[in-house]
Amino acid sequence: MKAVGLVVEYNPFHNGHLYHLEASKTASEADAVIAVMSGNFLQRGEPALVSKWARTKMALKQGADLVIELPYAYATQKAETFADGAISILEALGCSSVCFGSENGEISPFLETAELLNSHHAEYQQLVKQFMKEGMSYPSAQTSAFLAIETDSRPLDLSLPNNILGFQYVRAIQKQKASIRPLTIKRTAAGYHDEDFNSSPIASATSIRKAMFSDEQKDISRFVPSSTNELLRQYDSEHGVLHQWENYFDLLKYTVCTMSTEEMRQIYEVEEGLENRVKAVMMQAESFKEFMEQLKTKRYTWTRLQRMCLHLLTRTTKGQMLQAGGRAPYLRLLGMSGAGRSYLNMVKKNLETPLVSVLSSFSHPLLELDIKASAVHAMILPEPLRSQCIKREYSTRPIQYDREKDCFL
Repeated sequence: MKAVGLVVEYNPFHNGHLYHLEASKTASEADAVIAVMSGNFLQRGEPALVSKWARTKMALKQGADLVIELPYAYATQKAETFADGAISILEALGCSSVCFGSENGEISPFLETAELLNSHHAEYQQLVKQFMKEGMSYPSAQTSAFLAIETDSRPLDLSLPNNILGFQYVRAIQKQKASIRPLTIKRTAAGYHDEDFNSSPIASATSIRKAMFSDEQKDISRFVPSSTNELLRQYDSEHGVLHQWENYFDLLKYTVCTMSTEEMRQIYEVEEGLENRVKAVMMQAESFKEFMEQLKTKRYTWTRLQRMCLHLLTRTTKGQMLQAGGRAPYLRLLGMSGAGRSYLNMVKKNLETPLVSVLSSFSHPLLELDIKASAVHAMILPEPLRSQCIKREYSTRPIQYDREKDCFL
């Protein structure tokens, strides 16, 4: 069997994801699809709408064969670290290829750009540092450094979000000397940051979430598979909430107000005196949106500050996050189809990275972060549901889906 890897968040799974999954399987001629999926918190520093278990069901219903959790220590990081963790998981599982969506849609510019930056590595790193000293955010500094390199060829637009992430997957493959072949599918109809719907049945996850949380609660059924709609409704009915940052603002405020500035300085992403600004702004803010709008500066992107807030909420220290090296130390299995089980049986004897299906069978400091993150994600729920969701992290075995019978076993 041959597998193609996808790096995903599915927040929620929508028609664009379905197109990407099916096109990736076709382009790679794969027998199985492996989705490396962020857990209960995401790369932009946001809580997932619904639990990783509900999103695993969305993925399996629409064609994923294995769903593996991307650990918190990678899932909530900048693009390079996010990509390093995801690619290491796919390489460990013996994936033949990884396929990502991009604004460009052709793989050769990604490979050419990687070669260009490899040959100008020292100059590029120096320019990034220079632009950051001038007050630019890290992503802006990277883009400006790339544009500042003197060269006749600039094959890839690194100002576009999916191009940036796809480029980091290619760089991660090269750094890790992985045997994975990179492929890309052109992103269609909706841009990554688009906030409004258009006539296409494909919309961005950003616009779908905006519609779900709007006062009118707009209908999203045209933009998501029926199984996604059903699972979202089921989760909302059972839990009484779809998770967003505003739900966690009281917890964040409590955390900031009860931590000393010295304690805050130990938290990952709290740098350059930000702890003082955070404390001062928090005293005045009455909502998460108001807090972020007052905290935001030219130097720090909204995403960067959200990730910092998340690490404050989970009390994740610099020392804990620095344990995330280039390769993920375990493979946390969340779900599988029949084809996924067959693929696992084929590669299991050659796995060098531990496969974790039951938490009691394995321990690791980074896994402890995943467990803590899941508990924090559940903190906004009422009892006894909160305690049940926290226990679920230990009691839930990988979800098994029978595609022929269309049922979970």
